[in-house]
Amino acid sequence: MLSFESDYTTGAHPAILQRLMETNLEAVSGYGEDPYCESAKAKIRTACGCPEADVWFLTGGTQTNTTVISTMLQSYEGVVAADTGHVNTHEAGAIEYSGHKVLTVPQHAGKIDAKELELFLGKFYQDGNHEHMVFPGMVYLSHPTEYGTLYTKAELERLAAICQRYEIPLYMDGARLGYGLMSLQSDLTLADVARLCDVFYIGGTKVGALCGEAVVFTKRNTPRHFLPQVKQRGALLAKGRLLGIQFDVLFTDGLYWEISRHAIEKAERLKTLFHEKGCEFYLESPTNQQFIILENTEMEKLKRQVAFGFWEKADETHTVVRFATSWSTTEADLAQLAEVL
Repeated sequence: MLSFESDYTTGAHPAILQRLMETNLEAVSGYGEDPYCESAKAKIRTACGCPEADVWFLTGGTQTNTTVISTMLQSYEGVVAADTGHVNTHEAGAIEYSGHKVLTVPQHAGKIDAKELELFLGKFYQDGNHEHMVFPGMVYLSHPTEYGTLYTKAELERLAAICQRYEIPLYMDGARLGYGLMSLQSDLTLADVARLCDVFYIGGTKVGALCGEAVVFTKRNTPRHFLPQVKQRGALLAKGRLLGIQFDVLFTDGLYWEISRHAIEKAERLKTLFHEKGCEFYLESPTNQQFIILENTEMEKLKRQVAFGFWEKADETHTVVRFATSWSTTEADLAQLAEVL
């Protein structure tokens, strides 16, 4: 089966597997207290241009979002997100399970609009009963968004300024951060993200690793006693070396950016292919996720030979589907897809 279903359906980049094999019989301390984790943290700080950053390795995206959000919020606070935001739609209620509400604002191609965010926050504090309501205690965004769209530097600066004015942290879900930063349309750098966000994470699971995400606190703002809280939420790996080694490899000799650039190049080829075949786009993403609209009968035919992701119903007879590229996407994959189409 030819697969464009997601960017984490294959294993890990060969360089990661090779390094895991080379270090397999070394005995090192657990829970991230090993030299590989320390090396990876140092490389990430350098890549972020943020020597004071506090870096932690957690097991996966849902655990990371739940841990960061629930440990940074007070018990009476919720997190503001676009109504299509991942924490609001595809986290199985993980944030609410932690005791915090997701407060939604309208999305625009997956993004939060700064003016609407400012209006939302201002309206909350103008409400005479706001002491009886869930306080907006953090702003969550993902880059790329759930629709593969990107924030510009100017947009992120405006959002950061609003969060600073209201003294709440700006949190970026970076599950696919590499693909966003390597997009041909991106004007953001990792240093910009570190400067403007109070906390973000660098995704490994979707960008060449077997598993794992790197959380970066940029303003000396790590929650107190963070490690036991990570453990309470099931996000702490006893064999922490497995995460440290992977990120150490990813941030050696630019591999993370090489992987991300490769996926973007293949996504651009994929976009061209869809245009050549006369496919209708739901929107044209500048990242590794492409969304097209298929007539339902044709979609069922295509499913027999190609794996892709359901996204949403366009209408009674059409469906929006997602095709994703990754580090392992090849020219042969694209050629085969062209034949099938």
